[in-house]
Amino acid sequence: MEQQVDLSVEIAGVTFSNPVIAASGTFGYGKEYAGMLDIGALGGICTKGLTLRPRQGNEGARIYETPAGLLNSIGLENPGIPAFIENELPGLKALGPNVIANLSGSTAAEYAEGAALLAEAGVDMIEVNISCPNVKAGGLAFGMDCESAALVTRSVRKAAPAVPLMVKLSPNAPDLCGIALACVNAGADALSLVNTFKAMAIDIDTLKPVFENIHAGLSGPCIHPIALRMVWEVYEALGRGSLPRVPLVGIGGIANARDAIEFLAAGAAAVEIGAATFAHPRAMTEVIAGIAAYLKEKNFSTVPDLTAHCRT
Repeated sequence: MEQQVDLSVEIAGVTFSNPVIAASGTFGYGKEYAGMLDIGALGGICTKGLTLRPRQGNEGARIYETPAGLLNSIGLENPGIPAFIENELPGLKALGPNVIANLSGSTAAEYAEGAALLAEAGVDMIEVNISCPNVKAGGLAFGMDCESAALVTRSVRKAAPAVPLMVKLSPNAPDLCGIALACVNAGADALSLVNTFKAMAIDIDTLKPVFENIHAGLSGPCIHPIALRMVWEVYEALGRGSLPRVPLVGIGGIANARDAIEFLAAGAAAVEIGAATFAHPRAMTEVIAGIAAYLKEKNFSTVPDLTAHCRT
């Protein structure tokens, strides 16, 4: 008899049909990829980064290719949460996968107000991007220290108590495991990691930085081994002490099923795929099929079996 596999996973009480989620900022609001792949086959879709008020984004260059990677400096261009709820959310819900609203802000109060609106609108989960600058701390990103990360997490948790809350961690933090623990202690139901790495590029024709903001975020296959190591370490850190072991969602350079399986084995309950979709729009559905084939080949019945086998 052929091995039957169950691809469904549960993250913070939300059931996903499979462990593959479209990463924030790489899939628009879903409709942009209509006709390119079976969007309904995805486990979930993370929205573009949303802020309380509209943002125009950064001037100048926004995307720059590097060997095995991609630099971006978009600047959180978005229509604002009220406009998103009115104009984009109904269509996004109709696509079928779980809707994860990626939330950003400049102050804890902005995060909280945005979270309350998103919760009332009925998103399935909120992913809190703590890589945003804290204007009250001189521009230092919330995700760079434990106190600021916990502040935002508590603010969002209080504003949206009934919506599952996932905090997206920055790989640039000096103590990633410490910040992960601080977020869980402040009420995070899950963690996604990692966001892009701080990087830059110089145009040798002009001898000037490519991006007006100098720095940009690096993603793509080049960050995969580092992101994988970070998921492994955070999983270990969450296994110590009295705090609950919340689900992890692995992000970083996933281009094929093998990459995704590595994250699932390291301790991730699911994965988000981003840059790969730009190069190959059907990458996510092929990863889903590849995970199913691997489980059958190895006689595993469920996705969590991968972590259980690797980490014991």
